[in-house]
Formats: sequence, C-alpha cells, structure tokens
Amino acid sequence: MIPFVSPMEVLMTINIDSTPAAALDRASLVLDAFDGPGRLTLAQIVRRTGLPRSSAHRILERLVHLRWLRRQGRDYELGIRLMELGSIAVHQDRLHKAAMPYLHELHRATGFVVHLAILDGADVVYLEKIGGALAASIPTRVGARQPAHCTAIGKAILAFADPADPAEPLMQKTRYSIASRARLDTELAKVRMHGVAYEREESLAGIGCVAAPIGEIDDAVAAVSVCGPTDRMAFDHRLAAPVRMTALSIWRNLDGGAGRVMPTLQRRHPLRMGPAGMAPMPVAR
Repeated sequence: MIPFVSPMEVLMTINIDSTPAAALDRASLVLDAFDGPGRLTLAQIVRRTGLPRSSAHRILERLVHLRWLRRQGRDYELGIRLMELGSIAVHQDRLHKAAMPYLHELHRATGFVVHLAILDGADVVYLEKIGGALAASIPTRVGARQPAHCTAIGKAILAFADPADPAEPLMQKTRYSIASRARLDTELAKVRMHGVAYEREESLAGIGCVAAPIGEIDDAVAAVSVCGPTDRMAFDHRLAAPVRMTALSIWRNLDGGAGRVMPTLQRRHPLRMGPAGMAPMPVAR
C-alpha cells in the first residue's frame, strides 16, 4: 500500500525557520514553478521562485524524499505522489459531473435525500448531497465521513472491496449497527446477490437508506443512495429499482460519455411520486 503523506508532515519536514503558513507558501512556490512539462534545474527553480538557493535546495530535497518531486541527476520533475493525487482528483471530478443530473432526477423522483460517496479505508466519504426539505434531518455533508459498515451506501461498496482485517473492531453508531464480522459478511453477500444495500437506523436513529454500487460487475468505484425517515421508506423494489437504475446511468455516463448513452432516468419522462413520498416503479415507456 502506498503510504499517505499529510500536508502537515510536509510542513514539518520543510519548515525552515518559519511559521507553518510561510513553509506552506514556500512549498507551494516551488511546486508552482513546475508550470509545464519537462524538468527544472535548481538554478531555474531559484530564478522562478526568488528563494535563496540553500532554502530552495532543502525544500526540493525534502519534497523528493516525500515523492512529491522526483530527481533525475541534477534536474527535478513532478513526482509520483502528485500524479496519484491528481489522478484521484480528476477521477472524482469526472464521477461528480457524470452523476449530478441523475442525482437530481432521483431526488425529484423520490423526495428523499440523495448521496454520492466513495470508500476511503473503512469509511465512506460523501462527494455530494441533495436534500431538499429533508436535508436538515440527516446530518451528513459533502466531505464528511461515516463508518462504511453502518451505512447502506458504504455496504454497497464494501460488498465488492477487498476483505477487511477480521480483527478490526466494528464501531457501533446506534443499537442497530452491525457489530460482528459474521453478520457483516452475511449482509455483504446479500448485496452482491441483489445489487442493492439497505440500512435501517444503523447510523442514525429513525433514518433508513437504500443504496446501489456504481461500477463494473464486482467492482464498485462509488455508490448512490436515498435516505429518509424509516416510516416513509420502502425497503423493496419501489426504491431499489430507481436507485439501481440511477447507479447504472451514472456508470454509463462516466464510462462511455453522455452523448452515446440514453439515460435510464430521463427528464422528459419523470418518475411519478407515490403516496407518502415513496418511489414507485419507473414510468413504463
């Protein structure tokens, strides 16, 4: 596994008799010098940044050690760690753009809070939340984390992820949270079988969710969910069908391009609302 290097670690290692803010500014100044393809020498970086030669050299060598830069002889170029972070950012941005029209359509169709999330370790990280009137009742936000095993959106991705360390304890958010690996394994097997995950008050009292994975078969890169009060949720095909179709539409849009794929959920044929805010099956065409 590639080690994670935090921005604070970078600051601690390149802090040259300055405040953390100043150290960050200097590191950013050095990285900004690489504004195009190709390598730069120390002399070129000094000219572009205006930093003292000794300071620039120390920052460069530390960034090389942290893999933010790479040195070839006396030349420097952007390192593999920046490539990794850039790739992640581009992927997430593409995912978000591909998902947005379908997330809004799902929210309009069901009236529930819609989430888009990815897996990061044992947690899910929310990339988008579309809530409407119900948003305030569900205290999630973009960038926030939740234990994946406590959420439907997390279980939808965990079902297709590498198995976790069986010795790692499972956090309980409510009395309904899954507390044992055996029960979690059973739950994830159901997700793989049916292509949909359910949550009933496992992360928040009174709240339920229905989620589906986004990605190729047996390889989820993200998931989408609808959440709302458990007494208004339909934990069956009435919500599972539109959620799964939304996940499929997002993946097709992400994988093949919106111009080549007819969306499953289309604005000119909106889903009709069912009683008490429950989602019916898609309108027949």
